[in-house]
Amino acid sequence: MPWRSVTPMDERTRFIADWLQGFFTMTELCARYRVSRKTGYKWIGRYQNEGPAGLEDRPRAAKSCPHATPDDLVEAILAMRYLHPSWGAKKLLVKLHQRHPRAPWPARSTVCDLLKRYGLVAKGRRRPRPGHPGRPTTPMTEPNEIWTADFKGQFRTRDGVYCYPLTVEDGFSRFLLGCQALPGTLHEATRQVFHRLFHEYGLPQIIRTDNGTPFATTALGRLSRLSVWWIRLGIYPELIEPASPQQNGRHERMHRTLKAETTRPPAASSRGQQRLFHRFRHEYNVERPHEAIGQKTPASLYKPSNRRLPARLPQIEYPGHYEVRLVSLNGGIRWNSAWVNVSHVLGGEYVGLEAIDDRLWDVHFGPLRLGRLDERDLRIHDALGRKRRRRLSPMSPD
Repeated sequence: MPWRSVTPMDERTRFIADWLQGFFTMTELCARYRVSRKTGYKWIGRYQNEGPAGLEDRPRAAKSCPHATPDDLVEAILAMRYLHPSWGAKKLLVKLHQRHPRAPWPARSTVCDLLKRYGLVAKGRRRPRPGHPGRPTTPMTEPNEIWTADFKGQFRTRDGVYCYPLTVEDGFSRFLLGCQALPGTLHEATRQVFHRLFHEYGLPQIIRTDNGTPFATTALGRLSRLSVWWIRLGIYPELIEPASPQQNGRHERMHRTLKAETTRPPAASSRGQQRLFHRFRHEYNVERPHEAIGQKTPASLYKPSNRRLPARLPQIEYPGHYEVRLVSLNGGIRWNSAWVNVSHVLGGEYVGLEAIDDRLWDVHFGPLRLGRLDERDLRIHDALGRKRRRRLSPMSPD
């Protein structure tokens, strides 16, 4: 048998019933219901004047406002808005002041409130905020377990050309794998740098970056074309939280030294700036003792990875109980004869779908869980940060 819930209306009705029976004095009755005598007399008075309906809650809003904008001014403001639907409060007030300079027109904020109250302002579309997996916690315990990458803040060389230094470092040994002067944060140029580093040093397990271009986007799973390529190579793209450079503190500390020794002043040209970067990288890796690693040099601790860059890009394999779908070049998949949008970044790639409940499927791209497909609305809902990520290989169900 369920518990009975007691509402304030029930208590007031019982209070009036006990008062009508006359068994209690007013003091005893109010003490019995734990209300003041003033409150008790209030409800009795309402019952006597209005009957049981007087025991209902009444609106607490004020019946009048002495500072309210007069109705004739409100009508004039609304009429002016109807004549000029694209005008804002400032323009409306200027025109109204010109026509009736002595009228006590309200402030701009009051006019804005009036326009919203009467539905004359279209609500802005809220920009969707992509999910995030949260603070990276993978420890750096050996070489090539985590590489960190970032673009140091751009600057101009003395010929006026912008330089965007792309830096890649091994997190464990602090070995500076690459420092390349690029003309911008472009995908193709960045990929060429990583291709050269993978060919020379092998593949890491994880690459940790910020959320900027070309490492991440606002697409599903924050995937970019670069991170899709990394996943195909068996590298997990790990993101620090937005506006949290301290989560990549080792890399930021290296940037501070790089800036002090190579950009003050900058070189005369991009080619000269690259020579400064090469010289700095050799000194940083081979000659300069590093306090955080016991005054050893990064080169003394680093060794290339055993995982070599494959000649052909391997396909991602999914467990046998997954449903596998090819993402078309316009970014969607076919599901039960219907169209489901995934992401244009994954055009030409295969995604895996794992059934988790009735009409609910988790959508994966390799080790990354992109979101949850709900067959009722045929949409993939972003789910970053709501489930533990899956490590790269071997792939097996949770």
